[in-house]
Amino acid sequence: MFKKLTMTAAFGVIALTGTMGLSAASLPGKNISVIPVQSAQDVESFQTELVMEGLRQLGYDVKPKAELEYATAHVAIANGDATLMAVHWQPQHNFFYANAGGEAKLSREGELSRYGLQGYLIDKATADKYGITNIEQLKDPKIAALFDTNGDGTADLTGCTPGWPCERVIEHHLDVYGLKGAVTHNQGSYEALMTEVFRRFQAGEPVLYYTWTPNYVSAALVPGKDVVWLEVPFSASPENQNVDTTMPNGKNYGFTANTQHIAANKEFVENNPAAAHFIKSIFIPGNDINAQNYHMFKGERSEADIDRHVKGWIQANQQKWDQWIAEAKQAAQK
Repeated sequence: MFKKLTMTAAFGVIALTGTMGLSAASLPGKNISVIPVQSAQDVESFQTELVMEGLRQLGYDVKPKAELEYATAHVAIANGDATLMAVHWQPQHNFFYANAGGEAKLSREGELSRYGLQGYLIDKATADKYGITNIEQLKDPKIAALFDTNGDGTADLTGCTPGWPCERVIEHHLDVYGLKGAVTHNQGSYEALMTEVFRRFQAGEPVLYYTWTPNYVSAALVPGKDVVWLEVPFSASPENQNVDTTMPNGKNYGFTANTQHIAANKEFVENNPAAAHFIKSIFIPGNDINAQNYHMFKGERSEADIDRHVKGWIQANQQKWDQWIAEAKQAAQK
């Protein structure tokens, strides 16, 4: 197990009741192993642990999580070396999904969370003072200099961990928007890089960074209050030249909105209707993930902390949770 969380009052410590009064023999997952995988980003632990707990309550023998990066994780799941991954983004992870065998080997039914935004943000104070609304304005050396953290004359963009899908999109954007030479894409451990962004923001210095939601970053630096999204001059994707990244509100942040799914081994899903039904049913609002991740950012990152967060969320959503478990058990009897 990785870690657990604490959000609001909903994230207290409570006993789970999902399997009370049921013998192990009556549970559909008896004697069936599940091997979950997760990336190195521990902010994904909340979603992963909730999925794992649901499968435990259905009787599955859930093994400790394996840590794999996204490309490797998709291949491991497709080949049956792992069972599922709770944090699969569509369309962000479509490339990994297709390369691992796509629908022939994988399943991603249901929506674990929705309306995931991605894009570039700057601090609101600088945006308001200089009228910055579009990333293309960084072509202006005077604007770029506002975000130059090392004196090399380019704006420093806190970007994507190497190997993540967003890396390719950001690099593509810098090319097609003519920002190479004006913007430096700083890469490394995303969380470590964001620590410096938070420090700069607290010191009243301009910040420029990439992020996504749900994520703790947007709970620490609230869009519209602390920071603002930058628009892009036009839609552009390294995979799909006809993509339209305009949001329903008319804004274009350069990335399509994502839904979060549970990517699972297709053979496992087909042979385990109880697990398949639970995977398809469970839904976690993005604001709940933001809030939990923010508690982790504030220091509640231990395994005991995350376990408490998971149990608290289940209790706060007990009626829905019990319904998901009950319907999953019924699915196994059909």
